[in-house]
Formats: sequence, structure tokens, C-alpha cells
Amino acid sequence: MSYWLLKSEPAGFSIDDLARSPGRTTAWDGVRNFQARNFIRDGMKIGDLAFFYHSSCAEPGIAGIVKIMRTAYGDATALDRASEHFDARSSSDEPIWYVVDVRLERKLARVLTLEKLKQHAASSLSSLPLLKRGNRLSVMPVTKHDWDFILALE
Repeated sequence: MSYWLLKSEPAGFSIDDLARSPGRTTAWDGVRNFQARNFIRDGMKIGDLAFFYHSSCAEPGIAGIVKIMRTAYGDATALDRASEHFDARSSSDEPIWYVVDVRLERKLARVLTLEKLKQHAASSLSSLPLLKRGNRLSVMPVTKHDWDFILALE
């Protein structure tokens, strides 16, 4: 099993929105960075777990845990001319952008804030990409060590 961190702006799609989705499941769409796309397309497998991270908000942090329920397939928003994620280079036969389906496993008892995580950046979470300077990826891998350490903070 692999572990991941998925960022979403709660003003656009929050963990509560996921909780209200049918079956608490949705496509994780709108990723428009090639490295993040490659993690989705090439790395994510059914059963992998990911932190659901609220970004670009008053208090960014990890809000919950999701499970990968379907491996990568073409992102339909890239084909929708009305979508902010439309990409004329993409097609249904040869997608450029991919999604996975995620299901909410659980909300954390409390949001583990970025500030809280940063307290461990120089020691226990030194390998966590989220805490690396300049890292703005919306999808990133998390080591088993970092996963377990973060859950212990809850």
C-alpha cells in the first residue's frame, strides 16, 4: 500500500462536500500539474490511503483520510469547454489529465494544521514533501513513517 496527500481548497471542495457525495465517493479531478498527474496516473492503486488536506484557507491542514477506490482514468473536466479545467489538447482517446475515485474513510478528530506539522519539519517529518520549501503540488506521496507519525499527532 502507498500513502498520499491530496490538497483541495475548501471553498471549492471540502471534506464536508466529500462526506455529502453519494457513497462518500467522488472523482479527484482538476489536477493540472504534470508531476501530480503522474502520481495519479502511475502511482495510485486501489486501496491506497491519502490525507485530505485543506489548502488556501484560513487554517490549512489535514482534515481527513480517503481511500483510492478506482485507478486512474481520463479527467472529464478536461473535455468540458464550460469547465475551468478544460484543456483543448486532451481527448477521450488520449487524455492528458487523469483522476482517481476517492472515498471518505473518516474525518480526523481535529484538523492537523500546517502549523502543527511544521513543528516537526526539522525532525520527525523532515521527508514530508508538504513541508519542503516551494513545494506546491496538489498530489504528493507520503512515506509510511510520516503517515504513522502524523496519525499519532491526532
